[in-house]
Amino acid sequence: MQIEKKPNFKGIENALKISPEAVIDKIKLSKLTGRGGACFPTGKKWEIASANQGEKFFIINADESEPGNFKDQYILKNNPDLIIEGLLIGCHTVNAKKGFIYIRDEYKDLIKNLQDSVNKYIKKYPQFDIEIILGAGAYVCGEETAIIESIEGFPGIPRMKPPYPGEKGFQGKPTVINNAETIAMIPLIMNNEFNPELRLFSLSGNVKKPGVYEFPLGIKLKEIMEKAEPEGKIKSIFMGASGGCLKYDPEIKVTQEAFREKNVCLGSRGIIVINENQSLIRMLKYITEFFIHESCGKCTPCREGNARILELIEKSIEKGLTKEEHERLNDLANYIKECSFCGLGMSSTTALLNILKEFKEEIKCLK
Repeated sequence: MQIEKKPNFKGIENALKISPEAVIDKIKLSKLTGRGGACFPTGKKWEIASANQGEKFFIINADESEPGNFKDQYILKNNPDLIIEGLLIGCHTVNAKKGFIYIRDEYKDLIKNLQDSVNKYIKKYPQFDIEIILGAGAYVCGEETAIIESIEGFPGIPRMKPPYPGEKGFQGKPTVINNAETIAMIPLIMNNEFNPELRLFSLSGNVKKPGVYEFPLGIKLKEIMEKAEPEGKIKSIFMGASGGCLKYDPEIKVTQEAFREKNVCLGSRGIIVINENQSLIRMLKYITEFFIHESCGKCTPCREGNARILELIEKSIEKGLTKEEHERLNDLANYIKECSFCGLGMSSTTALLNILKEFKEEIKCLK
C-alpha cells in the first residue's frame, strides 16, 4: 500500500533543498486534493496562506469522528512518520510558526506512538514546534473553524466564513488546516512516490473482511465488495453518516462525479455495507440520533429540525406516518440541508433524502 511507505526523512530533506514556491508548485502538479471530504486543491490552500505575511500556523485534522471512517486511525497507528514529516514540510513551506495535530479523545491510545514520531523529527529539526491536541470527541470539530475554536480553548462551534482560516484562523493569524491522510501524501509527493489515483477506504457493516483498503478512483463498486466479502445480498451502502445512502449498483464507478449523480457524496470514503436483512429506517434512526447528539446547537435548523425528524422516524417505525407527516419529513430534510449554518447540519439529512427517493417502501405510511 502506498500509505505504508516509510518517508525516512527524505521528503523533508528534499523540501528543504528547494524554495517554498517550488514545493507548492510540486504539490499543485501532483493534483493532490483534500482527503477529508472537501477535495479542495492542497497546493492552492498552501499558496493562499503562503501569500499572507506575518505569523502563521498549521493544523492537522485527525479528529475523524465520522461514523464508518477509520482510515486516519490506520495511518496514526501504522505510519505516523508520514503525518509528522508532511506537517514539517507544510510548516516550512508556508512559514508557519507552529504545527498542531488535533486528535479525537477516542484515539488517545495512539498518542504515545505519535509523540514518539514527533520527538524523533524535532530532535533532528529543532527549528520546528509541534503540539498534539486531544479533543473531546466532538464530531463538529471536524469543521475547520470549530477545530480552531477548540484549540483556542473554546467550545467547538463553527465560525462565520469568510474570513477563511487561510486569511484569519488560529489567534487571528493565517492558518492551514489539512486532513491527516492529505498531509501524509506530502512526503510521498516530495519523494516522487505519489499516485494521485489511490485513495484509502474504510469498509464496515455486513462484510466478512472489514478494514482499511487502498483502491484507485474509478474502480467498480463490485470490485471493492469482492475484497470485503459481503454477508448476504447487498441492499445499499451508506457513505458514513453524512455522505448519503446509495442503492447498491455493482457496476457504478467509484468517483466523485458518479456518486454525485446519485446525490451521494464520496466524502472521506467510509463505506458501511447494508444487506437485505437490515432496516434502512432503523439506520436512519441511529444516524439522526448521532447528529442530534453531535449538534453544537448554534443554528435552529440543525438543533430543532433533526429532533422533529427523529420523532417522525420513530413514529414510522412504530405505526407509520400519515401522508401529511410523510410530506413534512421530506420538507424538514430539505430545509435542514439548505438552511443549516455549517456542514454538519447541511449533510445530516443526506441519507434520509436518498431513502425518501430510492427506498420509499422503507418508510412506513398509513393507508
